[in-house]
Amino acid sequence: MQNSSNHSEPGTEQDTEQDADRIERTRNWLRQGVLPVVVISSVKQGLEIAEGLCAGGITQIEITLRTPTAMQAMGDIAKRFPEMRLSAGTVLTAEQFDQSADQGATLFISPGLTETLADHALEKGYAWVPGVATASEMMRGLELGFELLKFFPAMAAGGPKALAGITAPLAAALVVPTGGVTLENLPQWREIKAVQAVGGTWLTAGLDNVTDVAKVVQQRAEQAVAAWNGTVLV
Repeated sequence: MQNSSNHSEPGTEQDTEQDADRIERTRNWLRQGVLPVVVISSVKQGLEIAEGLCAGGITQIEITLRTPTAMQAMGDIAKRFPEMRLSAGTVLTAEQFDQSADQGATLFISPGLTETLADHALEKGYAWVPGVATASEMMRGLELGFELLKFFPAMAAGGPKALAGITAPLAAALVVPTGGVTLENLPQWREIKAVQAVGGTWLTAGLDNVTDVAKVVQQRAEQAVAAWNGTVLV
């Protein structure tokens, strides 16, 4: 494993153990095949979304740090739904890593890969999923020790056909395609060996004028789980 610039010296045994633990936590985090990617407009809505996801069989969520309420919603969801595994999305700075961790996030996802974020994730032992869109970016992520990668923006970067071609020679890569993934094209992503899970915005999109948010999200979650498992809901 090649480390980033601030970690070029041979690591201690403790460093090696920390890296191994971080990699194991990252591998095991996505135990379900669908990761809802959520932009939360209010804390109330965030709690209703979490309720619906849990009822629909999905206990993992990516809360994007795109709104002022995201951090507070993350903390409230962690308290109200302890079974929910929280990931922070759109992590752009070291400070956002730390703030999200304080609110209960245990996985951290970024739209791209930078040396600064890689260094911070390695130093802190954070389970980080950097965004990549090309074979070169994917190889760089693997060199730095991050084998779970976010293929983003998935459809704009070429869709399932492109990802299948990119990952064919990269046996170590585990990928979460995000960006344009839908219930309809989910089976195409599922067929790719490297795909660990899919990131989906469709599960929680268009909820601002919905009366029963939890119920709508539950139904979408059930459909998503069925699609991932290749089953049909009656």
